[in-house]
Amino acid sequence: MKLAAVLLAFPLVLAASAQQADVPVLRVETRLVNVPVNATDAMDVPIPDLKQSDFQILEEGKPQKIAIFERQATTPLSMVMAIDTSESVITQFQTERDAAKRFVKQMLREQDEMDLISFSDTVDEIVPFTNDAGRMNAGIGNLHKGDATSLYDAIYLASQRLTEAKRDATRRKILVIVTDGGNTTKGMRYQQAVEAAERAGAAIYPIIMVPIEADAGRNTGGEHALIQMAQDTGGKYFYVLDKHDLDKAFAHLSDDLRTQYLLGYYAPPRHRDDGFRTINVHLTDAARAATAKLRYKSGYFADGR
Repeated sequence: MKLAAVLLAFPLVLAASAQQADVPVLRVETRLVNVPVNATDAMDVPIPDLKQSDFQILEEGKPQKIAIFERQATTPLSMVMAIDTSESVITQFQTERDAAKRFVKQMLREQDEMDLISFSDTVDEIVPFTNDAGRMNAGIGNLHKGDATSLYDAIYLASQRLTEAKRDATRRKILVIVTDGGNTTKGMRYQQAVEAAERAGAAIYPIIMVPIEADAGRNTGGEHALIQMAQDTGGKYFYVLDKHDLDKAFAHLSDDLRTQYLLGYYAPPRHRDDGFRTINVHLTDAARAATAKLRYKSGYFADGR
């Protein structure tokens, strides 16, 4: 009788298993969107004491729940340093290299990684991502001068490298560009370069070296393009009018990265026709919001390409 009961039950087990196999599995894709934010007062001094409850994030105008909050941004960095080695910066080339070496030594921490790219006629990756400051500085010391300036190609390649960087949940991606601002080759266009940076989640920090022989009539189109890129990606631009100001620019850049807040939220479900989604960040306290300035990226591409 027991054997018969088992044999009778066996088809039921198979039927139940078959039914379970037919049950559709619902997979929900979630994406963590990191939003580094710099908050300064009316005098452009960083505001150091904000809490998670002081911020509100909106995507496409809709409030989002903050899932990650880090104060003073001790979170790890993946940074690409792209250095212009074209003929137009020849008079400041040695100063440029020396200041970059000092910045690397000061900035690179155990949890960080850096990549070195040079650009002139061509764009070359000199040092792949590393945590070794000595290796980075050896690469900087071996940079060689070229002729033209492939600025947009350099931004595109740097963005690709940042896409391939480590993917810790709280890692920030930074692109530092040391250049006089011009793009003089026919390669990538402005829109292709900035879209690549936005897709990589990179904040662009241009250090714009004004040529010594510059005059009021010089072509500043490249400078304006870099400034717009910095604003769109949540970065910041710095002008260097004198070679002695280069160290100051690197110091300001370092301070900017060390006084950030890192906010993160899980994006709403993605739709097939999604493209660029806009982000806005506000302070919840009206009195503080009236005088504070917040800097952050303008949005991200939701299609995942």
